[in-house]
Amino acid sequence: MDLLADLMAVGFTEYEAKVYLALLRENPATGYQLGKSAGIPRSMVYEALGRLHARGAILKSDEQRTTLYRPLPPDVLLNRYEEEHQQLIRSLRESLRVLYAAPDEDRIWSISGRGSVLAFVTQMIQEAQIEILLVLADRELEAIRNELEKACSRGVAVNTLLTGEGTLDCGRVLRHPPLESKLQDLVNVLVVVVDNRQALIASTVEEMTATITNNRHLVLIARQFVWMELFTQRIYHQLGVELLARLESEDRQIFESFSTGTEREAK
Repeated sequence: MDLLADLMAVGFTEYEAKVYLALLRENPATGYQLGKSAGIPRSMVYEALGRLHARGAILKSDEQRTTLYRPLPPDVLLNRYEEEHQQLIRSLRESLRVLYAAPDEDRIWSISGRGSVLAFVTQMIQEAQIEILLVLADRELEAIRNELEKACSRGVAVNTLLTGEGTLDCGRVLRHPPLESKLQDLVNVLVVVVDNRQALIASTVEEMTATITNNRHLVLIARQFVWMELFTQRIYHQLGVELLARLESEDRQIFESFSTGTEREAK
């Protein structure tokens, strides 16, 4: 961990971070001592100390011949920073919501970066009121599992097609045949369709990229794709040996790659 860079990331200047770290290692200390231990010019040390003291990050004691400094304990400092950061985020959230008007349009949008894509998916799930249909691999399942369980708890119909080995204990869950997943290249795909109004389709290989749209025709196609895949898996479990034997070899091979007993509907 780069402590210097991390302190700078939360608002310290480079010299302030160096002084604070030096004080953690040796305190109480004079400005002269800190300049030597932190490797900072003396004039810069006292400027940094003044700013740190003004912000309440260090304590000082004016002795008869010198001034001594000690750091605010890290837990106290970071708890305060955390609370201030949370307050800032809460204030920003409310202020930015007032400015933002979500477009209701037919355009196709793209987004890049795993964190950004999953944050958008999380918002889609949180805003769902009626139905969510998904195609999920294991990694994405783990990332949004809690949000899906919350959606189920508030009565949203969650229908999930799993392409990996994971399990999900809410809504209707079916597992896609491994061979068919490879043939259809679904192993590295994330699909989310919410309330028949918005769809997200992402490629999960390397840097994740996604396409997002509210276009009702494209949303319908995405929803029908997931719905038909779920329907196919449900019907498979109703097929008897005789009917399977009548299928063409390629179709039968796909069905037989699907291990019975992997379908589960969580009530």
